[in-house]
Amino acid sequence: MSAAPDLVTETNPKDSAHTTTRERRGPGRRAAGSRPDGGSIRTRQARTGWIYTTPALLVVAAVTIFPVVYSVVMSFTKVRLTHAGTQVTDWTTANYTTMLASSAWREALLFTVGYTLVTVAVEIALGIAVAVLLERLEAGRGWLLALLLIPWSLITVVSAQLWDYLYDATYGAVTWLFGLVLAEPPVILGTPVPAITGMAAADIWKTTPFVAVIVLAGLVRIPREQYEAAEMDGAGSWTTFRRIVLPALRPVVAVAVLFRVLQAFGIFDLPFVLTQGGPGTATQSLAILGYRSLFQDLNIGLGAAIATSTGLLVVLGCLLFLRVFRSQVDTAGEGGAA
Repeated sequence: MSAAPDLVTETNPKDSAHTTTRERRGPGRRAAGSRPDGGSIRTRQARTGWIYTTPALLVVAAVTIFPVVYSVVMSFTKVRLTHAGTQVTDWTTANYTTMLASSAWREALLFTVGYTLVTVAVEIALGIAVAVLLERLEAGRGWLLALLLIPWSLITVVSAQLWDYLYDATYGAVTWLFGLVLAEPPVILGTPVPAITGMAAADIWKTTPFVAVIVLAGLVRIPREQYEAAEMDGAGSWTTFRRIVLPALRPVVAVAVLFRVLQAFGIFDLPFVLTQGGPGTATQSLAILGYRSLFQDLNIGLGAAIATSTGLLVVLGCLLFLRVFRSQVDTAGEGGAA
């Protein structure tokens, strides 16, 4: 009986060597030249990022988040001052009831909202005008931009003290200029309307450069081809500005408005230096009202309630703004990322 013939299978030497190497390496090992998985790289990068940022986040939480939470808690308490410090005697909502029933709070809210709307509107208009002029300059733009940023670089307390000298009723330069035109120049910081106007002028002088720089960054990104196409179509300067420049500037203007509303709504240092909230309560903002309740009247619960309500109004205003101008803000973010 003859034996069955052996089955001869041809094998590729390269496949055999590859299989042997793979079996020898085992499923858990990786080839020396192969790259690690992208997911593991991102995981290690994220872990490293958290390790480096955790100390900074803890500091931010200690100096920002904790005081905010503590202020919210204190706004629902009745606090009594003792020789050892503060003592919580009761948990109540009376602070908010007192605040809402107070005419001083309503007046401060009205002043803060009106002041924010007027100053931000003027700053946006002037910032756009200044940015357009700077963008069209062929020479000296850097020097003018540096001079423009001097007011913005000054600390608000310093610039407020400077304007206080200018508005002084005896030797102030602004009062002297009014004396050249009027028989009896007004006491600028001593009467309500001139005090509000003077404070707004000081704020606009300081913060318009901030808006102009943001708008200028948006202007330089507009392609020159659009201007050339508009010129070929016979469009004038105003038509070009209205049809090309303004639509392109909507994202950066939306961001500038958001930042300026946040800053203007919490205004404290400028009226505190110039008018102390006066004359009377004409320039008393919500921040100054909260300061007086906390540190002058020593009404900690009411002061915390005013601060909490101010923060809540700012958050609600920002959410409303982002909802209305979401597309513009998203476009600005994508342009900045690009």
